[in-house]
Amino acid sequence: MLLSYLRDRLRLTGTKYGCGGGGCGACTVMVSRYQPGTKTILHYSANACLLPVCQLQGAAVTTVEGIGSTKTRVHPVQERIARAHGSQCGFCTPGMVMSMYTLLRNTPQPTMEDIREALGGNLCRCTGYRPIVDGFRTFCQESNCCQGNGNGTAGCCLDGESPPEKSGNGLPPQLFDQGDLLPLDPTQELIFPPELILMAQTEPQMSQRFIGENIVWISPVSLDELIQLKADHPQAPLVIGCPASHNNITYQSPGVVCSVYIGAGCSLSVVKALLEGLVQELPEEKTEIYRALLQQLGNVGGQQIRNVASIGGNIVSAYPNSDLNPVLAAGSCKLSVVSKGGRKEILLNKDFLVGFGKTSLKPDEIVLSVFIPVSRKWEFMGALRQAPRKENALATVTSGIRVMFTEGSSVVKELSICYGGVGPCTVSASRTCAAIIGRPWNEQTLSEAYTVLLDEISLSPSHPGGKVDFRRSLTLSLLFKFNLQILHKLWEMNVIKEDLSEEMSSGIRPLPNQLQPGIQVFQPVVNGQSVDDQVGRPVMHHSAISQATGEAVYCDDIPKTDGELHLVLVTSTRPHAKIRGIDVTEALQVPGVVDVITSKDIPGKKFRTFTGVDEELLAENEVSCVGQMVCAVIADTREQAKRGAAVVKIHYEDLPEPVFTEAMEKKSYFQPQRTIERGNVTQAFEEVDQVYEGEIRLGGQEHFYMETQSMVVVPSGEDRELRVYLSCQHPTYAQESIAETLGIPSNRVSCHVKRVGGAFGGKVTKTSAIACITSVAAWRSGRAVRCVLERGEDMLITGARHPVLGRYKVGFMNDGKIIAADLHYYANSGNTADESVLVVEKVLLHLDNAYNVPNLRGHSVACKTNLPSNTAFRGFGVPQSMLVTENMINDVAMKLGRNAEEQIREINMYKEVSLTHYKFQFDPKNLLRCWDECKEKSDYDSRRQAAGEFNQKNRWKKRGLAVIPIKYGIAFSEGFLNQAASLVHIYKDGSVLVSHGGTEMGQGIHTKMQQVASRELHIPTSFIHITETSTSAVPNTCPSAASFGTDANGMAVKNACETLYRRLEPVRKQNPTGTWESWVKKAFLQKISLSATGYYRGHDLYMDWEKQEGQPYAYFTYGACCSEVEVDCLSGDYRTVRTDIVTDIGRSINPSVDIGQIEGSFIQGLGLYTMEELQFSPSGVLLTRGPSQYKIPAICDIPLQFNVYLLSDSDNPHAIYSSKGIGEPVLFLGSSVFFAIKDAVAAARAEAGMDGPFTLDSPATPERTCLACNTDFTQKIPPSRPGSFKPWALNIP
Repeated sequence: MLLSYLRDRLRLTGTKYGCGGGGCGACTVMVSRYQPGTKTILHYSANACLLPVCQLQGAAVTTVEGIGSTKTRVHPVQERIARAHGSQCGFCTPGMVMSMYTLLRNTPQPTMEDIREALGGNLCRCTGYRPIVDGFRTFCQESNCCQGNGNGTAGCCLDGESPPEKSGNGLPPQLFDQGDLLPLDPTQELIFPPELILMAQTEPQMSQRFIGENIVWISPVSLDELIQLKADHPQAPLVIGCPASHNNITYQSPGVVCSVYIGAGCSLSVVKALLEGLVQELPEEKTEIYRALLQQLGNVGGQQIRNVASIGGNIVSAYPNSDLNPVLAAGSCKLSVVSKGGRKEILLNKDFLVGFGKTSLKPDEIVLSVFIPVSRKWEFMGALRQAPRKENALATVTSGIRVMFTEGSSVVKELSICYGGVGPCTVSASRTCAAIIGRPWNEQTLSEAYTVLLDEISLSPSHPGGKVDFRRSLTLSLLFKFNLQILHKLWEMNVIKEDLSEEMSSGIRPLPNQLQPGIQVFQPVVNGQSVDDQVGRPVMHHSAISQATGEAVYCDDIPKTDGELHLVLVTSTRPHAKIRGIDVTEALQVPGVVDVITSKDIPGKKFRTFTGVDEELLAENEVSCVGQMVCAVIADTREQAKRGAAVVKIHYEDLPEPVFTEAMEKKSYFQPQRTIERGNVTQAFEEVDQVYEGEIRLGGQEHFYMETQSMVVVPSGEDRELRVYLSCQHPTYAQESIAETLGIPSNRVSCHVKRVGGAFGGKVTKTSAIACITSVAAWRSGRAVRCVLERGEDMLITGARHPVLGRYKVGFMNDGKIIAADLHYYANSGNTADESVLVVEKVLLHLDNAYNVPNLRGHSVACKTNLPSNTAFRGFGVPQSMLVTENMINDVAMKLGRNAEEQIREINMYKEVSLTHYKFQFDPKNLLRCWDECKEKSDYDSRRQAAGEFNQKNRWKKRGLAVIPIKYGIAFSEGFLNQAASLVHIYKDGSVLVSHGGTEMGQGIHTKMQQVASRELHIPTSFIHITETSTSAVPNTCPSAASFGTDANGMAVKNACETLYRRLEPVRKQNPTGTWESWVKKAFLQKISLSATGYYRGHDLYMDWEKQEGQPYAYFTYGACCSEVEVDCLSGDYRTVRTDIVTDIGRSINPSVDIGQIEGSFIQGLGLYTMEELQFSPSGVLLTRGPSQYKIPAICDIPLQFNVYLLSDSDNPHAIYSSKGIGEPVLFLGSSVFFAIKDAVAAARAEAGMDGPFTLDSPATPERTCLACNTDFTQKIPPSRPGSFKPWALNIP
């Protein structure tokens, strides 16, 4: 593939591996081709991981390195994403840059819709997308923009309304200055290689044959040659990925189109452009099918996929969820097929689409073109779908429906209803059509048709893909939506007398979709602060430019050393079994394979001990989950290692009764279990007005860091030394683990972390275990070994956020005051303890959130199951803990029929200096300020009223609001983890090198350390450099986690810099007017040490679980968030209309970094609570192992208006420069979207006469949301009897 060719052969490592399936956009490049027919050059974006190099003959490929670099000239696209703070970990940035660059090559003045579409195939896990959009928005030339009208950049309309705070010049402080951006000059772009133009114009086309190790690739140049090749090799697949191909438009008479033949090799983008032109050109009545196809084409993959995927390939793949096939089948489209036997036309219907991935095509037949007729008068077409994500996601259910009426009437003459997603291939509802044809299109006819349809399209409860009740209800609701569309059209054509009411028309009105500029408000620096003092200013991420140019080096970008080997892990395929033997004979015979590493090859400790429980590095006698590491294959290339791993034979003896969801019944727990209580809960329950019991389930969450687990281990060749380069949050733990595994001292192992492409807690324990295995391989072979997990491997092996079942009993008074609560948490920890006990402890420490419940009890356990071990994830149990608490609050409100925000949450909040349930004193003043300001800035009261009015007028769309507070403890409750150290060197030229124990993983810690050093040394940040985190520079470091990295390492850097500045004091006094450089040179001559270590002891925090008291946190970060959503009750789809966040982070060291952390964390929380689902088969196999099955938020999922306010006039004496940790807290505020959805669902249920608390588990996916709305259509679905079938997926937890 092109990706490996670029990275391995050409050493162009700016193009990244993110998923290997075209689902994340990290490998986006621009492909350019000369079109001899039109003498034009076509540019299109594409995924390098899906492009065979053999297919690119005659094409020019442009990578991120080709458009600009720090060594030559940075391109405006690269500059603007960096300047707008749109690059955090930076791993996705080159892909973002190339998608935008390609758009600008084709459309130099794009609209916001163009930008949104261009970025639709790119994922980012760090930023929350807002800064990326804002950076690229500067390329828009909107007619109503003040920039376009010459009004300058201060307070530009693109930044939203002016925030109240003012900077020193009277203008509001901005995150980045739009006034001095590099201009976009299309005349300065790279030209298409003239030799390729000459080649296309003059050289005769010749067929080509490429012979590889396992594949022969043949590129024919004529149809006759292709037909002959297919006859000779009928089983060989036909691969087409060219964006331009032949199409014909057939004319009935001059200028009148009667049909369209589209070449099967046309890319979906070309088809889309062609149909858009026809829709503009033809009368509306002739374009029904074309408009339906256009509606679906916008949903097929991202832009990169549509640019190369062909319409013919999309059809013949016969995927059951195909968006195009139902429309083409319902539209009576045909395929022109050719073979040695001649040509023929095939109707695209159930006789053509015969099964999963199967068609009636013979092996030697080739689809030549697709015939799409124009529609006739009185013929109407609809295309409706529902998918797990709003865009770039395979449909759950999709449809194509065509109806033809008898002229001038509502009597149905023809009808075709086709569905995708409800069978092994596209399904035609012929019986339902027969029940409607010949009858008038009215409520009675459709009501009877729903009954027939429900009987005709029946799915077993165990149907592959699950979601059976939801999918069956969608077949009804999508037909109902089409019904509403047709009724409106019949009214427009004066066939029926009444149009849809406003209440009913909501069923066909699309959800809002227009992105609005957001507001970011932060406090300006104090008057008189030195220009060189960058603390408190929105400083760009120190690596942003190099990340945008592709020059930033990640672990797998490190050049390969001579003789380097590649390691591939072999994992268990059984959830609970004894290992009877491992046969590696066949693997060792694979060419290139050097060795197979098993547990017996480990010279030192074969296990790691974390939280007191031993965990095997490689399973030796028994496996306890699918995906447990058993052995590893090392070979000369990764492909050879993969082939070797595939033939390793592990002989198992299954053990009885694996535990997946039954841990509570079987009392399968890790110890210790934790309990905490204040007051007398049992007695309080007897004194309250009401008692309610409920529960909520919260699913797990995959980290989905963009850079998968990566490491390179290099033996030095002497003294048993190893240099380890890895993507890791805790290099010291990796160092200790490797040393103990090899049986050598830690001083022989140096771990180096340049930067991490995202981590979120997932690169601590599991990374160290894989690094140990890789080190054993390097130790045995004496050669460097590289291990980079593929996305599917990473998701299978490394674990996720703990799924949690929360149960609660709450006692309250009729005025809403909560007197007692008893909460029980059951976390599915998986097969090993990992950090699970620490997670469930933090669950209990945060169960109060912002509420002062006088009698409060909590109990939490880590359940031991035969699923892959779960691990730390941003928030470390707090997002699960607080969701249960807030759901309890919500249920109290619903039980009393009151407003949750003002009548339950507010009256139960901490109001004055108080003690937590673990007897830690704090002042909630800033918590209350955040709450009040959030309600004020979000205009909550008027919007709450407007939502109520909206809901009264709209039957099928509902709006919901929620305001959620947070009180989040910062630092490690284990006091020894709060220490930090640093090493600062001043060189004779005045330059400064800073080393510290924190790892840069997108959170901007290196940038903040530069700011700290700049302030303490009184020099510009340009003098200061941070190269990497290394255990040989700063030993015994603590993990970069718990939102405490800046607090601890900042103080250590400050300490070292203060020491150095004091040492320079005599020199400065001798020459007060001297320069920094002169002082440094003089100090060296006077033999003053210019190197210093810094140390920060950290807070002495603790938690005594026996006494149930302690001070586990240094301070609290507070916040509040208001979100509003609009929900489609018929499909469960939703749109976050607006989000307003107010956070107290003290005095921000870097507002751009902190606001970026807030936004990114919120969007990750939005994914946790509304989208992201990990699914396991009944045998414990992870089914969601890549972006095609596991959906994280994309640009289409961000709030349409996203506003962030940093609380002003806040101080924090417990952290450096009065700042606060912010990396984790805001993730929980994503639950505001969950509770807003629940609020909207409650409105739908109330309309159906259903009041009181109801179950809505997390994530609130469209499936759960739709079923909870309990519409007429969901009520028609007969429930499956539990225990009567084997579900497709487990219900975790």
